[in-house]
Amino acid sequence: MKYSQQIGLVLALAVIGVCWIPWVYIESKSILIDGFHAKGTHFGRPGLFIAYASGMAFILFLINKIWAKRINIFITTFAFAWSIRNYIILSTCYGGECPEKRLGLYLLVGLSACMFLMSLLPNIKVTDSK
Repeated sequence: MKYSQQIGLVLALAVIGVCWIPWVYIESKSILIDGFHAKGTHFGRPGLFIAYASGMAFILFLINKIWAKRINIFITTFAFAWSIRNYIILSTCYGGECPEKRLGLYLLVGLSACMFLMSLLPNIKVTDSK
């Protein structure tokens, strides 16, 4: 794909930005959870790893070397897996109460999946070393 690296750059920034959008609302405790704020729960900061991984992916999308593209596949795979982990953990019902899922949680999984897909489609010329 011709523009996969530029799209990957935008997606990496978008994934970082989604960490500030509300992900889940727990009605009984009146808690709104996003990637960096989950006070009143035992979730910690669920978006911190994704922000770091997306930052590293952003840098690796800029580097036009084969080793950078291979490492980027590894990094974006972990970011995608972590977003699925966050979706499962944050949207699970506890004690008969199901949290209300917000747009940010869906965007997190979708954008990180697209970022992973763009890392699989680098536009790099590989020459035979004979």
